Amino acid sequence: MRMIKFEQPDILFGFFLAFLGTALFSLKSIFIKLAYAQGLDTNSVLMLRMAISLPIYLIIIAFLFRKNNPPKLEIKQNFLLIVFLGFIGYFLASWLDLKGLENISAGLERLTLFTYPIFVSILGALFFNIPLNKKIIMTLFLTYLGLWIVFSQELGENTGNTRIGILLVIFSALSYSFYVLLGKKVIHCIGSLWFTSLAMSISSIFVLVYYALFFDFNSLTISYYAWIWIILLAVISTVIPSFMISEAIAKIGSAQTGIVGTLGPIITIVLAIFILNEPFSIYHAIGISLVISGVMLLTVKKKPNKLI
Repeated sequence: MRMIKFEQPDILFGFFLAFLGTALFSLKSIFIKLAYAQGLDTNSVLMLRMAISLPIYLIIIAFLFRKNNPPKLEIKQNFLLIVFLGFIGYFLASWLDLKGLENISAGLERLTLFTYPIFVSILGALFFNIPLNKKIIMTLFLTYLGLWIVFSQELGENTGNTRIGILLVIFSALSYSFYVLLGKKVIHCIGSLWFTSLAMSISSIFVLVYYALFFDFNSLTISYYAWIWIILLAVISTVIPSFMISEAIAKIGSAQTGIVGTLGPIITIVLAIFILNEPFSIYHAIGISLVISGVMLLTVKKKPNKLI
């Protein structure tokens, strides 16, 4: 009992960070949709988001250099992998996600992106010799049945590019899954703070170079309200929650953090209903319940009962 009381505040703080980080990440889709309403597109939103985030991550890297002994050798050994992960995890995955959001609702986007733990399991089975057990197969059935129900409902309400939108977000989830699988080794070597700061900084540079090569900065017109949504997107829904989730994983573990993360789609959908006036029906409720049940089935692990 003494040990439990001693650890409880730290564990509670970890759950608080996981919940708050999940809630802030959930605002991302809302801010992006609001920026789109101000006339911005995928490329401009992504560029502005990373341009604002980059100085913050560079400041954090400078702080880490001064405060701690930097793992120079480990960073050098894994630098090419960090560059690759920055590209697929925060450039490619973000671009696909934002492009998908041009065609589907914020709720459906968040629900689709939420399936990335399933891709992690499938890719783990294909490339890391992790077997696909009955739990994973049941998870696949539940989550994609839920997505199909919500997708069918949105397809009936909007005959535009819903199929393209959901396909782009699925590829975004797939790209992020590779990032999660391949990033575990690097995080173990250099730590989550170093990895997040470096990967995000490299990704920001990719985005800025991409925009400079294919688009004209001078032709970009940004309204006052667009600036507000972009700044909130960069700081509130990118930088701050990225470190909150990393710290939550350090305190309560990735499994528990993932379970708290199941609240993400619910938060996004509720906000989308009230802020963006997106539709919500019984079919949305059924689909959401199936997806969240599937991911919880995958992330919740039974612990053996111990006699104390």
